[in-house]
Amino acid sequence: MTSLVRHVTIDCTDAYALATFWANALDSKVSDDDRPGDDEVLVETVGAGLLFIQVPETKSVKNRVHLDLQPQDRTRDEEIERLLGLGAALLDDRRNPDGTGWATLGDPEGNEFCVERSEAERTAAS
Repeated sequence: MTSLVRHVTIDCTDAYALATFWANALDSKVSDDDRPGDDEVLVETVGAGLLFIQVPETKSVKNRVHLDLQPQDRTRDEEIERLLGLGAALLDDRRNPDGTGWATLGDPEGNEFCVERSEAERTAAS
C-alpha cells in the first residue's frame, strides 16, 4: 500500500490565529477540537489537511515548500483581492498582460504561497 499525505504541517508562532487565516482563505474551518492558545491546530481541507504547529522561533528565510492555490469560483485576480482583505500581503506579482502568470502572497506570518488562474480562466485562454 502506498502512503498518502495526511497533513501539510506549517510551523508558526500563533497556531490558532494562522489556522484561522487559512480556514478563511480556503473556505474551510478550524477543527472543532482546537481552541485559541493550542500548540497544534488543524484545518481540514479536501485532500490533505493543514496542521499548524506553534514553535518559538519566527520565520527567517524563504519557504522551501509552498502552497499553490487555484480559485474554484472566482478569478485569480478576485481571489488575490479577497486574500489581501483577509490579511495576506502581496510579495511578488508575476501576472502577465495576456492573463497568464501568478502572484506570490505571504500569509500573516510571512509564509509564501501562490495564486494561479482558475480552471475556467485556463480553459477560456486555450
